[in-house]
Amino acid sequence: MSVSEIAPEMPDVTPTGAGTEALSSSGPDVRRVLLVWDAPNLDMGLGAILGGRPTAAYRPRFDALGRWLLTRTAELSVGTKGRVEAEATVFTNIAPGTADVVRPWVEALRNVGFAVFAKPKIDEDSDVDADMLAHITMRQRDGGLAGIMVASADGQAFREPLEAIAAKGIPAQVLGFREHASWAVTSDTLGFVDLEDIPGVFREPLPRVSLDSLPDEGAWLQPFRPLSALLTSRPGQGVA
Repeated sequence: MSVSEIAPEMPDVTPTGAGTEALSSSGPDVRRVLLVWDAPNLDMGLGAILGGRPTAAYRPRFDALGRWLLTRTAELSVGTKGRVEAEATVFTNIAPGTADVVRPWVEALRNVGFAVFAKPKIDEDSDVDADMLAHITMRQRDGGLAGIMVASADGQAFREPLEAIAAKGIPAQVLGFREHASWAVTSDTLGFVDLEDIPGVFREPLPRVSLDSLPDEGAWLQPFRPLSALLTSRPGQGVA
């Protein structure tokens, strides 16, 4: 993925990175604008849009994402008491034998200012959703939230927790793709930001196809995962 250094000039907003409970708090008077990025789910959603593995032109630029987060944090900090910090963490799985391939991407993310929570991909249950939710819960306790963004292609796993946070008056947003997260697009309580609408996140326009605007000649919609995944999925996970 394409990542380069960011140099924000926002005096009252401090970028930070923290991805696990082992990381220390910045103090009780600090509130966070938290971004959590669900890398496995977003990779799957992006692959479905592209019809295959993303090339460099279609990989998200995390420097652009970081600048957007800092701008959003500055907006949310206006009129608030105490310090407000931006914090971004990418949650990802590491499949066996891929550490050397993934390492440069992880190091580049950390160099930009993103924390990374990496978990071995052992089986179908090695998802990072529970880890993301635990991190969100911890940050709610640890000084509180000034805002939260969950980046996930569909975001369904985070719907109820985000709605509960929004009910407390905390701005909550889903970042993803509108064709995969219609529930968030139409939500009365949550904000939705299409990743392609964030300036600079993608170098090239995504070749998107919507069921609401199909070309006359039709369009191919690629599977979200290989058919062979059915061999390892739990019984009862089917389509009627």
